[in-house]
Amino acid sequence: MIDYRANPFFLNDEDIRWVEKTAAAMSVDKKIGQIFCPLIFDRDPDKVTAMEKQYQFGGAVIGGSMSSREEGRQTRQALQRGAVVPLLLAEDLESGGNGACREGTCFGTPMLVSATGDAEQAYRLGCVCAEEGLADGVNWSFGPVVDLDRNYHNPIVNVRSFGSDEETVIRMAREYLRAFRENGAATACKHFPGDGIDERDQHLCTTVNTLSCEEWDRTYGKVYQSMIEAGTLSIMVAHIAQPAYEERFDGHPADRIMPASQSRNLMQKLLRGRLGFNGLIVSDATPMCGFCSAMERRKAVPLCVEHGIDMLLFNRNIGEDLRYMKEGLENGILSMERLDEAVRRILAMKAALHLQDRIGMDGLDRRAKGLDAIGSAEHAAWAAGCADKGITLVKDTQHLLPLDPMRHRRVLLEILGTFPSNDRVTARMKQDLERAGFAVTLYEKEGPEAMGMPVEELRRSFDLVLYVCNIETEPAHTTARLQWNTVAGLLNNIPWMVHEIPTLMVSLGNPYHLLDAPMIKTYVNAYCNSDTVIDAVLEKLLGRSVFQGQSPVDPFCGKMDLRF
Repeated sequence: MIDYRANPFFLNDEDIRWVEKTAAAMSVDKKIGQIFCPLIFDRDPDKVTAMEKQYQFGGAVIGGSMSSREEGRQTRQALQRGAVVPLLLAEDLESGGNGACREGTCFGTPMLVSATGDAEQAYRLGCVCAEEGLADGVNWSFGPVVDLDRNYHNPIVNVRSFGSDEETVIRMAREYLRAFRENGAATACKHFPGDGIDERDQHLCTTVNTLSCEEWDRTYGKVYQSMIEAGTLSIMVAHIAQPAYEERFDGHPADRIMPASQSRNLMQKLLRGRLGFNGLIVSDATPMCGFCSAMERRKAVPLCVEHGIDMLLFNRNIGEDLRYMKEGLENGILSMERLDEAVRRILAMKAALHLQDRIGMDGLDRRAKGLDAIGSAEHAAWAAGCADKGITLVKDTQHLLPLDPMRHRRVLLEILGTFPSNDRVTARMKQDLERAGFAVTLYEKEGPEAMGMPVEELRRSFDLVLYVCNIETEPAHTTARLQWNTVAGLLNNIPWMVHEIPTLMVSLGNPYHLLDAPMIKTYVNAYCNSDTVIDAVLEKLLGRSVFQGQSPVDPFCGKMDLRF
């Protein structure tokens, strides 16, 4: 049962009439189209408009970080032009406007924001995401991430979260939500029932939140209750199981692992019932193996809606999924009652954003700023301020800092990681060091001859070894740990020289690298690999700016040997 007047919709009589009139005018095929939110790869405006006219999707994602701001806005405008009902256009706006387009401001990862200890930074993150997203046609953020990063082996959550403490996550995420409400854009808190406990990845399998009901209530439950009270319009339900609550609702142990995205217990009894969520439930991406491995897709697609999903995110094959949904309606897997409810929640969310009044015939959002809002000078200044407050000195037990180009002039620099951003990160770090007066040599992979290199030769050649870890968590990559250059089973570039020459490690991503390099005596977590953060890191290493950040997670992974 939908309460249009209650949180989070707060619709008036006119809004409600629009929802009911629009729903009543839809055929069954149009209703089925409305509950899909596909990933659009095509950028041809005519083709995109024609696609929307044919299927009448309720929402769409175009993969904003792969598009220029002009291309992104043009594609989203074309989608809106083809829509009879204005579209929810979404992106992963987790770290800034760069989730909407390439030129968007990278404000900073949620963990960098949280390391500032300043909730105003989370509000600014929300403002950057909302303003730049709207300018590029995005009105719905798949964010904030409200997972608790409580397993340092988890390959997905990491710096995408505000940390491991539920009170911190609540404080930061509520400010992000406030910024979106003020800007007239929607949020989708994720990933219910909560990632960050398992060490596996729901892209690859159905993962498990193993907390007891009481533990879940004190942590993730408390977070989601707060997000609901704060007025998030939607919640993203993940392909993550929560066996304790399944057992409580069923009265007996579960006989198999069921992802929340297909579970009536977790969506209808826990999220809707116990937590009282009245907004829209969107699934996480359904091509993930965590969704697909539970049952055959022909059944899973309609069943997930019957059990509580209002909008289905992404497809393997859109035509096939539409057919599966219609077949499910015809054979009783999906009821007409649930389809109608899902469509009305989607329309209620659109009405709450007043999309029916905001989107013009040309497909443009009248509330959006111009493209010059994307990457603005103000947002760049905000990002610099966040970097200055968030970068964290984890330890300096050798009292190395501040660096001095006179004492540490000859630097052996190694960028650890195999990511597309490595070339940019390497060039920026080298440039910054050389401008500060250092002579920089980039590490090059060695062969077996390196094993015969005298220790004294290294000491005569360099005054400092600087490791920069550019290792990001990525979907479908099960680890985000240090990888070394190996020859005949021996490791050439590991920090064997920490007692021979000053050695320093800076992480621009994963905050847990001390786990694999406990011998490092000076270690910095920067949480983000943007140029703004890299510049700020060097300022702090040189003593021109003090370290202010406080770690939102335990960088020592609960192990004493990492502290020394």
